[in-house]
Amino acid sequence: MDATYAGSPPSSYDMTDYLGMLRRHWWLAMLLAALGVAAGSAYNQSLPREYVSDASVLVRPAGLDANVSGGRTRDDINLDTEAQLLRSTPVVAGAAKLLHRDDVDVLAASVSVEVPPNTSVLQVEFTAGDPLQAQAGAHAFAQSYLANREGNAKAELTRQADALRAKLKELSDDLTDINGKLGGLHSNSSAYASLDSQRDTTVNQINQLNNKVNSLATETVNAGVIIREARVPSNPVKPNPAVNYAAGALLGLLAGLGLAALRQRLDRRVHGGRDLVRAGVDVLGTVPGKGKTCTEVFTPFSPGGRAFNRLRNEVVAALKPGEQVVVVTGASRGPAATLVAANLAAALSRTGAEVVLVGAQVPDTMAESAPLAQLLGVAPTPGLSDLLAGRVNLAEATQRAARTPSLHVITTGGTATAAGMLQSHALRDIVATLRAHADYLVIEAPSTAASADAQSLASLADAAIVAVELRRTRRPQVADAAEQLRRVGTILLGGVVMPKLPRRVRRRPATASEPALVETASAEPDPHTNGHKPRGEDQTIMLAPVDASALAELDEAHPR
Repeated sequence: MDATYAGSPPSSYDMTDYLGMLRRHWWLAMLLAALGVAAGSAYNQSLPREYVSDASVLVRPAGLDANVSGGRTRDDINLDTEAQLLRSTPVVAGAAKLLHRDDVDVLAASVSVEVPPNTSVLQVEFTAGDPLQAQAGAHAFAQSYLANREGNAKAELTRQADALRAKLKELSDDLTDINGKLGGLHSNSSAYASLDSQRDTTVNQINQLNNKVNSLATETVNAGVIIREARVPSNPVKPNPAVNYAAGALLGLLAGLGLAALRQRLDRRVHGGRDLVRAGVDVLGTVPGKGKTCTEVFTPFSPGGRAFNRLRNEVVAALKPGEQVVVVTGASRGPAATLVAANLAAALSRTGAEVVLVGAQVPDTMAESAPLAQLLGVAPTPGLSDLLAGRVNLAEATQRAARTPSLHVITTGGTATAAGMLQSHALRDIVATLRAHADYLVIEAPSTAASADAQSLASLADAAIVAVELRRTRRPQVADAAEQLRRVGTILLGGVVMPKLPRRVRRRPATASEPALVETASAEPDPHTNGHKPRGEDQTIMLAPVDASALAELDEAHPR
């Protein structure tokens, strides 16, 4: 058929299984991803808004006329140090005073400083829950930093001037002492010349210091300037909707994939041939198409017909000389076994071989859509139940298929089947007789999940096939069917995978030439039971003996 698996069951999942999981459960992943987006949106709405405003400050060497000439750390200014000073306690206190706030610690945590590479600029950023507060905070810190730096520069100039004035006082006192000593000496003495030289040196030092003091007094302090004022931010920087939505979608998708994987692990239904292999059954093949297109006997050249032709070839090759009876059972309730048995029998008959198809299953939930009578165009009665009840003989119960002369059909019949009929000796005699007059005998058996009749019928057969309906059959049912067949010693050829079949199809109205599909007739009352039917699976109905001459019609069509 379409795919064949052999060997030991796979012990782990591979990429094919995961792709199949995604194909079956994509809706679950998408649903949880959508829920994740909704959760991300709700989370985004619950977060406080944060606005950031920034101001740029050009830093200049305080007290000098030249700008900073070389990047972050060259010359008189180290901008990394200045960035730390901007968050110092005096600057934060000055900003708090400008903002009329006393939460100094909160302000210190709300400001940040960046130093763009190869510039003499500090970028002051302030974060607040309101855009106007963010703008005011950035401007206040820039102003406080410049005022603090300017104040420090002026204080340094004052300190230097005070130090120079103190030195001037000392030199003035020294000059007074020198002048006093020179007044008592003769101008031609050596001491006078030495003191006169000291006086000249001291006067020069005093003049130099006076010049420095005058220079410091007239020095202009330029700590820096705000080159870009803080603006009112239009959008918050936090929360970030795109990030929150993406995170919610990703978490939802991961949760969906995890739930899908869990459902895959807990799902015991058969979704494909690999599930059969995991249950210990080789796959003979897969019937193509959808469920509604598989409730018929396929034509030889249709995709389904070619699939069953391949199945026929594999069955014929698997049977040894003298083996001719194949039982087809379902791993779960439903029409899968009926469809596989009818199509396999039709494929075998297309080779010219005489094939007898025996229906031993009464469909339950699909009683009107796939019985052998409707599939093969024969009358629903008489059939096997009538034959086993002794109401008809074998020749009367055997019908030729309308479009396949070499295919003979024994339908399920119209007599109510009593428990134990399929375990009777009469059925063994019927199978033995059919073996002698047909090339192949295909038995449509009840499901192994419905009763033990499949085991009884399999014990009469040479090989068995399990029909598996996708998404309705479970792996334990497949394993149980294989175990039941192996316990009676019947060779299990493998499983045939059918698509999920419809359970209810509108009934085709009966015609005068085609009576109702299912008729019920009561067996003759047993005088020993006071008119009551025997109950229980162990009860056996006595059958009329099977007359071998009843298959004369088969002998005429296929002389031996």
